[in-house]
Formats: sequence, structure tokens, C-alpha cells
Amino acid sequence: MKTNVGSLDRLIRLLLASVLFYLGLFLYSGTGLGIGLVVAGGVLLVTALVGFCGLYSLLGIRTSQTKEQL
Repeated sequence: MKTNVGSLDRLIRLLLASVLFYLGLFLYSGTGLGIGLVVAGGVLLVTALVGFCGLYSLLGIRTSQTKEQL
């Protein structure tokens, strides 16, 4: 897998994942919405840590800089 998520995108994903985890685990715990928020936060966390987003790959989006762009 090639990295297609840039550093600013990763930071935003990490921040958004933490907000979704907080909402899902504390404010909406035990509900379907809470479970959905935790799952969405988990997906964002994994894509931020790995640096690859499958949806970006399908859409042809790349927020990371390649060596040619530097």
C-alpha cells in the first residue's frame, strides 16, 4: 500500500477520531449511535496511523506529497 494521506490530513483524522470516541463512549454509550461513532472513530484512527485511505484510492485523491512534488 502506498501512502495517500498527508500529515495535515492525518492530524485532522486523529483529532476527529478522538472526538468521535469521546462522543461514542461517554455521551451516547450503550446506544446504536454510540456504537456507530466508535466504529467511525476507529476507521479514522486506523487510516491516520497507517497513512492509507481506501476511499481516497478509489477516488484518485492523494493528500500526501510525493518526491516529484517536493
